[in-house]
Amino acid sequence: MMRKQKLSRVLVFGACAALALAACGREEQAAAPPATPPVAAAPAIAPFQVGAIQVGSAIDAARRVTAPQATFAPGDTIYASIESQGASPGATLTARWTYQDGQLVNESSQRLEAGANVSEFHIAKPSGWPAGRYQLQFLAGGASVGVRTFEVR
Repeated sequence: MMRKQKLSRVLVFGACAALALAACGREEQAAAPPATPPVAAAPAIAPFQVGAIQVGSAIDAARRVTAPQATFAPGDTIYASIESQGASPGATLTARWTYQDGQLVNESSQRLEAGANVSEFHIAKPSGWPAGRYQLQFLAGGASVGVRTFEVR
């Protein structure tokens, strides 16, 4: 009989322990913080694209060449405008001007804003440009994105 009482006490104790553990599990589930809502993905940046590239001797207030041309006088200031779209923040656009056999005349860069951009670059030489063929190459991220050639006579 003693054995039956011990066994029943063990069974009762085990049942109580199981109920207590089950109750604790429910409290933990109820006390768990709500799931964090998913974070919205950042909008995708459109791929970088170049639009119109113009070279001329004057620009307007919107930084666009007013009369594109391919031949210049030695004393002209030579302007270039380039339209671009889809730049990543902090991207740069570089204009590399060269003469005849690749002799570097000038190189300058501008930071681009995300979205649409019109960038203006120019070169001037008070003593006059030597006659010959010139090339203007635009680079973005080190890669060529456009080239224009022109001549000074």
